[in-house]
Amino acid sequence: MLDYARLKCGSMAMQRGLFFTIGLFVCVVAVPAPSVALSAAAVIGTGFARGCFDAATRKRPLRDALRLCDSALLDEALAADDRAATLVNRGIINMQAKKIDAALADYDAAIKLAPATAEAWINKGIALVQIGNRYDEAVALLTEGIARSPKQPAVAYYSRAIAYEGLGRSRQAYEDYSRAAQLDPEWTEPAEQLQRFKVVRGKTLSG
Repeated sequence: MLDYARLKCGSMAMQRGLFFTIGLFVCVVAVPAPSVALSAAAVIGTGFARGCFDAATRKRPLRDALRLCDSALLDEALAADDRAATLVNRGIINMQAKKIDAALADYDAAIKLAPATAEAWINKGIALVQIGNRYDEAVALLTEGIARSPKQPAVAYYSRAIAYEGLGRSRQAYEDYSRAAQLDPEWTEPAEQLQRFKVVRGKTLSG
């Protein structure tokens, strides 16, 4: 005889998705997920590229932030990795400005320039989660990003959990929320999301 675990959200058999920033509500009393856009913390120095990174992480006024990033990308001497990181950071700012198409273009350019930049894959996945109807693509992108050792793996797993919920894949979502909680115990959101799940244990006959 084999034990198995069946996962479901609360006591509801149906899930409904309502989007807020990049968050997903599931079931009736779900907790809203926060904005989890990453930034590629690979730019070193004090020039425009560093200013673009600071703007992405500290949420400066959007017009000023985009100006810093645009100025950094005009620097022909910017190394490829730093240029890719700056494209990711500008993509994050474009997401904050609700310019999803512009953000996706920045992430695509970063992936083409430096495919090893994990944050480019992850942020593109997050953008597709925000769009709301491209969860399969989002899972694939987030999985690629996780394989490239991102600087914030907990956020990557958390984002993929949201995408899995959009696909109705509760077991995988539960596993990714659990992994995010393990990777960053001080971040309370994954643990809060786990409270929405109920593990139902039972037995099945073999043979």
